[in-house]
Amino acid sequence: MIKENVKSLLAEIPPGVSVVAAAKARSPAEVREAIEAGITIVGENYVQEAQTAIDAIGRRATWHLIGPLQRNKVRRAALLFDLVETIDSAPLAAALDRACEALGKVMPVFVETNSAREAGKAGVLPEDVEGLVREVSRLEHVCVTGLMTMGPLTADPEEARPYFRETRRLFERLRSSAPGGVEMSALSMGMSESYRVAIEEGATMIRVGTRLFGPRPLRSEGGRGQE
Repeated sequence: MIKENVKSLLAEIPPGVSVVAAAKARSPAEVREAIEAGITIVGENYVQEAQTAIDAIGRRATWHLIGPLQRNKVRRAALLFDLVETIDSAPLAAALDRACEALGKVMPVFVETNSAREAGKAGVLPEDVEGLVREVSRLEHVCVTGLMTMGPLTADPEEARPYFRETRRLFERLRSSAPGGVEMSALSMGMSESYRVAIEEGATMIRVGTRLFGPRPLRSEGGRGQE
């Protein structure tokens, strides 16, 4: 089923849109099957799950962190991941910068925006994104290469459209006036229920889990979803 789902999704999306397989609570065998079917980017919510998957699969794909990065996991995240999609504060970016400096690497990152301005939700408010991008641009071992947003979790993907549209406009504004050291090349929006709307609104990257793997195991209920 996973291989068929991957192939049908890759055939559906337009050129220029990348698929991140959101692998929260998925087994290494499931992730490997998705990679063999054509997935090139795997997104993990948790450092420990990423460690288990990478140990089993290796570097056959690019690994993104798509869940919140805890300060006590920054060093391991710097070692494991190829890109972090969830930077939402200057102190977190600075901690990641120090960890990457120790490893002699530069980490591409996305700034996460709370486009729906939902209380208690991760991400920078849209009006604060540009300021954070400029702060992070001064760091030497992280490089802002895009924005990420979840949008509101809703049964009707159309309800997410205005938030995706606002994030795209913010992305385009930053791309045209980005400070030195900022590439602003990717816009990560949309999950299994909303990726079509996100693509219509300009997403260049979508994070898809259940559309590829089927319903998540019950043990993964709770916490912040990215699929």
